[in-house]
Amino acid sequence: MTVEAMKKLSLAEIRAQKDAGKLHVAPDAPTTDLPDEFWAHAQVVERENKKSVHLRLEPEVFRYFQETGQGKGHIKRMQDVLAAYVRAQQKASTR
Repeated sequence: MTVEAMKKLSLAEIRAQKDAGKLHVAPDAPTTDLPDEFWAHAQVVERENKKSVHLRLEPEVFRYFQETGQGKGHIKRMQDVLAAYVRAQQKASTR
């Protein structure tokens, strides 16, 4: 399926498609049925809330993220780059 063919649906829309017989699941799709053993040892892990910050960037840095994406999502891409940098630094410091 191409990205252009994908569409976001609400839960109500998905249920309506399922009820109308329009929703088909691939036979090799992973199931969500998990054994009781999984749930017996499952733990709830709460994520820490994100921190809101004000950040001044060089214009070319901001422009790069704005222009290299599809318009929206440039802040998320900046976050992803910073998170990858942090993980790399943490990994390097454990060597």
